[in-house]
Amino acid sequence: MSRILHLSDLHFGRERPELEAPLLAEIDRLAPDLVAISGDFTQRARISQFERARAFLGRIGARVLAVPGNHDTPLDNLFVRMLWPWARYRAAIARDLEPRYCDDRIAVVGVNTVNRFAWQRGRISSRAVGRVCAAFEDAGDRVRILVLHHPLEHGPDIDKRLMRGARGALAEFESCGADLVLSGHLHNLRTTPFAAAPGLLFVQAGTGLSTRLRGEPNTFNLLDVSRQSVRITTFGAESDAFETVGEIGFYREGRAWRQAPSP
Repeated sequence: MSRILHLSDLHFGRERPELEAPLLAEIDRLAPDLVAISGDFTQRARISQFERARAFLGRIGARVLAVPGNHDTPLDNLFVRMLWPWARYRAAIARDLEPRYCDDRIAVVGVNTVNRFAWQRGRISSRAVGRVCAAFEDAGDRVRILVLHHPLEHGPDIDKRLMRGARGALAEFESCGADLVLSGHLHNLRTTPFAAAPGLLFVQAGTGLSTRLRGEPNTFNLLDVSRQSVRITTFGAESDAFETVGEIGFYREGRAWRQAPSP
């Protein structure tokens, strides 16, 4: 199995500095094959905030795959957001906004879902969907994983608008053999098969470091994955340290994901 640590919504500029060292220590201890970060490195996309995010990334010993979030383009500087939306992100985090990672067991594709013309609501284009499905064509027996900031599905308790193109993309991703989708944005944990696409497992991370909590502690997910099973362990910071706060497993039954019985 492969081990992926899923982290999201760090929001440097509204972070809890006392959690940085404990989070980095947990990443080292858990020794993931890949750290996937699903956007919102900063609160306002300011240079100083990106510098702090870059310093944090520089202390992660594992390989990192990251995509931007809507907070990684400026809200309060429309000129920069329209003309150079990714200049600061590329200088501090990564030049590639839609990176890929592949080894013998997993194929991971990042998707940039940020819409600079509608700052909060994301979008996913048919071109992006086609690019992802093409990347999975030769994946063989590898686990096929997507990383994006905005969720492809909202629960009934979410009052935000679903990103443009999400429903069509979800059907296409299930059809072309994707296995898991890792996202963030809402600062709440969610781990379940998609209601509209039970062949895809929806793994949403909460906020790793931000003070902008939504009724949950700061969390991150650890995934142990194969094509037939996934074990997701959630770590939460109840005080100034991270500890296990939940664990759930899923297994394949035909094309659909089913929740595994509790141990």
